[in-house]
Amino acid sequence: MTGKKTDFSGDPISRRRFLGTAGVSAAVFTVVPRHVLGGPGRQAPSDTLNVAGIGIGGMGFNDIRTVAGLGENIVALCDVDQRHAAKAFNEFPKARKWQDYRKMLEEQKDIDAVTIATPDHLHAPITMAAIKAGKHVYCQKPLTHTVYEARQIARAAKEAGVVTQMGNQGQAGEGPRLLTEFIWDGAIGNVREVHGWSNRYPRISPRGQARPQDTPPIPDGLDWNLWLGPAPERPYHLAYLPFVWRGWWDFGTGVLGDIGCHNFSAIFKALKLKYPKTVQASGTFLQDPPEIRNESAPIASVVHYEFEADDNHPAVTLTWYDGGMLPNRPPQLEQGRRLGGGDGMLYIGDKGAILDNRLIPEARMKEYGKPPQKLPRSPGHYKEWIIAAKGGPKAGSDFSFAGPLTEVVLLGNIAIRTGEKLEWDPIQMKITNVPDANKFLHYEYRNGWSL
Repeated sequence: MTGKKTDFSGDPISRRRFLGTAGVSAAVFTVVPRHVLGGPGRQAPSDTLNVAGIGIGGMGFNDIRTVAGLGENIVALCDVDQRHAAKAFNEFPKARKWQDYRKMLEEQKDIDAVTIATPDHLHAPITMAAIKAGKHVYCQKPLTHTVYEARQIARAAKEAGVVTQMGNQGQAGEGPRLLTEFIWDGAIGNVREVHGWSNRYPRISPRGQARPQDTPPIPDGLDWNLWLGPAPERPYHLAYLPFVWRGWWDFGTGVLGDIGCHNFSAIFKALKLKYPKTVQASGTFLQDPPEIRNESAPIASVVHYEFEADDNHPAVTLTWYDGGMLPNRPPQLEQGRRLGGGDGMLYIGDKGAILDNRLIPEARMKEYGKPPQKLPRSPGHYKEWIIAAKGGPKAGSDFSFAGPLTEVVLLGNIAIRTGEKLEWDPIQMKITNVPDANKFLHYEYRNGWSL
């Protein structure tokens, strides 16, 4: 055989390009056994992913350290805030350092996969760029900033055939599987009500605030224009970063966006929930003036979703609470036992109730024991993604699942922002009874930004 095999673009097909598109047809991708190339107890080069981290100062640092600890190769690090990223730079001195992910994806050709842990408003543009570049993608939750983005990202990932995972790590744990097995075993009968809550203190997730008016200087090492990305233009302020961006509508998705993809994941799988018929909300936003309500998420909110009956479940309501709000105590809960705390879930059925992943009261849990095992256990959240990228089964929160879940979570934020009961048509992808609410399904990106 003479010459180099090329793809339709005329570029030589390297191992890296082949691995980057391995998800298109897992059947044609075979990992060379490590004992052939790597020696006993060592990972062979063909077993190893070259991973780039995008957004590496906070949760992204944990992502790349975990991936590296599983034997993968960190070859690139990218962050718009070079000072905030210094810890990761020091941890992985051999990785190439970047500030603009677009240049990194264009110029560094040895990347197989990326992890993304930026503020929410940058998730979709970066994820889409990585998908178009043929990279496997691990993106933190929520998958996107808007409902429209979630639909587009899920579709693009499917068409590209890349391997994906959203960062709701708990989905890989034992608890969600036990919950599903309890429900499938009929331990509480038909599930009628689901309640989820999270109490993110203001110091963790500041919200209920107006836009700051002062304009401090941009710190050295921060590219503010890149940090803004597609979001509307505004001056730099330390009220937005690092980490404190989540409560601002232009950058984050509030407490519901922060935790909803964690809390709702298990019940969406157990009941095979799809899209709600209606969504409505109440909370402190009803008394906030426009300069607060239009800028940031409320201090506290309650969101009600109604799901119609289908072949998988009868009609069920799902209610979200944050800011210290909680559901009514179920009669099964023992006197003196606390319902609240940080994050929690309550499932109420015809024949009983489950708090988080245990039947209540505790006497009922001891009497019932473990339900029959019907689900395989996960090798670990990050490991799922890595295995899938090497030709294994798809990850538990790949974008075919994470995209619709994110849509539902973000519909709750639209109910919060409008204060209306919304009727959702997932086929037409529009709110049918409050036309003006559709403006929150997406927004116009700044010039130079697109999906």
